[in-house]
Amino acid sequence: MKVSICIGSACHLKGSRDVIRILQELVASHGLEGKVNLTGAFCSGNCRKGVCVTIDEQPEIYSVKPETAQAFFEEQVLTRV
Repeated sequence: MKVSICIGSACHLKGSRDVIRILQELVASHGLEGKVNLTGAFCSGNCRKGVCVTIDEQPEIYSVKPETAQAFFEEQVLTRV
């Protein structure tokens, strides 16, 4: 599974670095290093949505904040692995 986190200017200011760190910790704590690939991406054109995250290049864009990163992981990543 490929999870892409926007690291463009707007998302960076909204906490993309923290979202990446939290997701990295969750992937490691669940032993999913070989199954979940976290990547950075540049602007998806949805700057108002906050930190934009996509899964497996699907068209749906998730708005993830540092305080919602764990819920995103549990609801969107764990259910697909």
